[in-house]
This record gives sequence, C-alpha cells and structure tokens, in this order.
Amino acid sequence: PGIQGGPLMHAVAGKAVAFKEALQPQFKLYQQAVLDNAQTLAKTLIDGGLRLTSGGTDNHLMLVDLRSAAVSGQEAEAALDKAGITINKNMIPFDPQPPRVTSGIRLGSPAVTTRGFGPAEMKTVGEAILNVIHHTQDEAMLAEVRQVTTQLCARFPVPGLE
Repeated sequence: PGIQGGPLMHAVAGKAVAFKEALQPQFKLYQQAVLDNAQTLAKTLIDGGLRLTSGGTDNHLMLVDLRSAAVSGQEAEAALDKAGITINKNMIPFDPQPPRVTSGIRLGSPAVTTRGFGPAEMKTVGEAILNVIHHTQDEAMLAEVRQVTTQLCARFPVPGLE
C-alpha cells in the first residue's frame, strides 16, 4: 500500500491461462519432448567433437564452446544463418574473445519441438550444425545444409502458419 499499484488484470488473466495450460498432461509431454530433443542435439554435437560448457544439458538450452573447431561464435552464427539455421553467438565462461565475436554459440530446442521435431530430426540438425561449423567457408556445403533445413521446415511447418 502506498508504493504499489493496483493489480493488472490482464497480467492476472494471462498468468491464469498459462498456469492452467501447465497443469495439462500434454504440457508435461511437451516439456519431456523439449528435454529429449535438447539431449539428443547435445549428444550429437559432443559425439561430433564439440564441447558443451556444462558437459551436456539438463534443460532446453546448451552453450557450445567452439574453440576446438577454430571458429568464432560470430563466424558460426553467420555461416549457420546462410545454411538456414538460426542460433545466437554467446560468450562462454572465461571467453578470450570480445563480446561481439565470442567463442561460443547458444542453442535451444523449444522452437523446433513446437514444430514437431523429434530425436531423429534433432540428430539431423546436430549433424547439419557440425557440417557448417567445420566448413564455414564452403558455399557448396552451406547450400547442401540449407536444402536439408528447408526440407525439415517444409515437413514440420510452424503451427498455425501451415
């Protein structure tokens, strides 16, 4: 009282809807699929020689250390974008690179899980990311990966936009 505004009813209503959705059995299945997809992607990247800063993932995100691939986060972000894969460059702990360059990339699984990707597709995505990271200047490889990503996106359109 005195320093607090009134309740924002639109925010209360939004939270009520979100909490109701989170109580549904489908939400638990979706969250498990998000985790399974993230773990499949993480394993594919680790098996391909990349290091995750946490050694794996227990949630929907992972931070990939690119120093072993001799590629900066900035270079990986640009090459992956050309190949149709959207990621963010991200600093890693004790990153020797400046924030505009970075030594890492951040990846997540919710968006592709919402589209319907499963573990098989995540393995394909991981292999595509590895191909691009190891061939950032190879335009033919980038075009080949772009075909793969285009086909995946055609098979799994954004819900509500198909």
